[in-house]
Amino acid sequence: MAKKSHEPTASNLVAQNKKARHDYSVLSTYEAGLVLTGTEIKSVRAHRVNLKDGYAQFHNGELWLMNVHISEYDNGTYHNQDPLRNRKLLLHKKELKRISGELTNKGITCIPLKMYLKHGFAKVLLGIAQGKHEYDKREAIKRREQDRQIERVMKHY
Repeated sequence: MAKKSHEPTASNLVAQNKKARHDYSVLSTYEAGLVLTGTEIKSVRAHRVNLKDGYAQFHNGELWLMNVHISEYDNGTYHNQDPLRNRKLLLHKKELKRISGELTNKGITCIPLKMYLKHGFAKVLLGIAQGKHEYDKREAIKRREQDRQIERVMKHY
């Protein structure tokens, strides 16, 4: 049986961290579940999530999602949570060990790439990434522009 891809479809995509692939080289990806409260999942379903400055970090052997903004639910009452609270990520022990081993290397970090709904549950696509230097970013932009020009020329032939 073929291994299924982690990539979400456009219909169930909630939020995407577009700047992550510009600032980091993604080495590997993992799909993780999220522990959310009732009002938080309602805000996620309303696409009120911002992954821009988010990252994942280990505390007491558990992986936690930090600095991800899930807006307060408009129709919520005193049950609304702090929008920037830390949220526990749900992964298998093998995956946690593999991620912790990868994060021990210098310059490697864990960032959220996408958040999506899968069978009614909120999932996060985590990327094990290494930061890019400024000249790497410029090189990637040049390469992208060259590819676009080649595509335009080849389209006419």
